Amino acid sequence: MGPGRPPVGGVGVGWLVADTVASYRPMSVILLPSTVDGVPPLPAGVRAVRYDVAAPAPADAAHADAVVVWGNPHDRLAELAAAATRVRWVQTLAAGPDAVLAAGFAPEAVVTSGRGLHDATVAEHVLALVLACVRSVPAMVHAQDERRWADELGGLQALHTPGGPVRTLLGAQVTVWGFGSIAARLAPLLTGLGAQVTGVATRAGERHGYRVVAPGDLPEVLPRTDVLVGLLPALASTRHAIGADAIGALPRGAWVVNAGRGSTLDEDALLTAVQGGHLAGAALDVFATEPLPASSPLWHAPGVLVSPHAAGGRPVGWQDLVADNLARFVTGTPLRNVVPR
Repeated sequence: MGPGRPPVGGVGVGWLVADTVASYRPMSVILLPSTVDGVPPLPAGVRAVRYDVAAPAPADAAHADAVVVWGNPHDRLAELAAAATRVRWVQTLAAGPDAVLAAGFAPEAVVTSGRGLHDATVAEHVLALVLACVRSVPAMVHAQDERRWADELGGLQALHTPGGPVRTLLGAQVTVWGFGSIAARLAPLLTGLGAQVTGVATRAGERHGYRVVAPGDLPEVLPRTDVLVGLLPALASTRHAIGADAIGALPRGAWVVNAGRGSTLDEDALLTAVQGGHLAGAALDVFATEPLPASSPLWHAPGVLVSPHAAGGRPVGWQDLVADNLARFVTGTPLRNVVPR
């Protein structure tokens, strides 16, 4: 580290390196995507430039110090990364930063995620998917399409049928794999409807009043899980985490709901379990390939509800997060939600 060079994560996060080690230029341009409305409060001397996420990188990209990303197509995001050669901070409004990390921004650029912006909306959507499963909503819709009164879905029913699919959250065992901020919002909603919730995270312990186990404890937890909810991020270590072994450990009649990332679920293993009758079904909001190809057997698999990556889509409070990080950036204060690179 040369004389006068700010430390990594300190002032160097908010200043651009010029031609010499000890020469710096204050931040002046931040790019904001066309996919969000409004402009966060800007520090003096900082100019916001709106860019179209579906168009080629704007001329201002070459002068940008920071970029906000939301809903950018992968090819256009890669073009933006190539054009924004002086960027030192990239703020994605997505909870998962995988698209930004793959885009090719300079390795010295700090990446921050939108963790926390989607907690309420994703929790709401996952709850809807869980309820759709246990209350047989997809089967009711199919019956309605056929104009058939589905006696098997109504009338007198046992609260819980041994060896059969769970039909209510009352007394149901729900395991949430990926117990972060979204799960912290979701778990009380499930509890309020009578479910017993267990979390799974890298480290075991208690979080937000819920028991959280480590992945090594899954062989003990999964065999008594009625609904497995996946909220895992896309990492090398989580690829196909919900695979044949995990699905096979679930009891007959269990449900799988995935709203984390498509790469975390082995879709072939899920199909095998659904078609073979081991699983009652699944509700999936994310897929290995998106949009889900018309040729995918998931469209017509029995008991599978396809949700078109609809859980998030609304970064609630994004202006507050960007404004806070922007103020931190220009003063050299550590940023919020920094993603390890």
